[in-house]
Amino acid sequence: MKKNQWKSVVFGVGIGGANAVFGGGGGMLAVPALRLLGYAQKEAHATAIAVVLPVSALSFLWYFLGGVYDVNVLIPTALGTLIGGLLGAKILGVLPQKAVGYAFAFLQALAGVWMLLAP
Repeated sequence: MKKNQWKSVVFGVGIGGANAVFGGGGGMLAVPALRLLGYAQKEAHATAIAVVLPVSALSFLWYFLGGVYDVNVLIPTALGTLIGGLLGAKILGVLPQKAVGYAFAFLQALAGVWMLLAP
């Protein structure tokens, strides 16, 4: 295996673990990891979605079988994320690379502060 392939596997372990433990967030790690591997900003964001999809599905199956989910929020939230995902993909295609990076960094910081202040 080439050096970048080993790095990809190591990053993947961290991304998958974080995504499963935190109920998401693997993409927040996948984007910087992919940037470190040399991907452009937009490529990193688009690839992160594909990287996180299988682990998200597997994690959900695990939680579903364990009864750890709320069906009342599942369907409306899934519908909202589908719509948001389609809109986000369209927006990513037209935003400048720097704007994507700044928006991503801002959202990461905002999420971090939110989690620190949440009861």
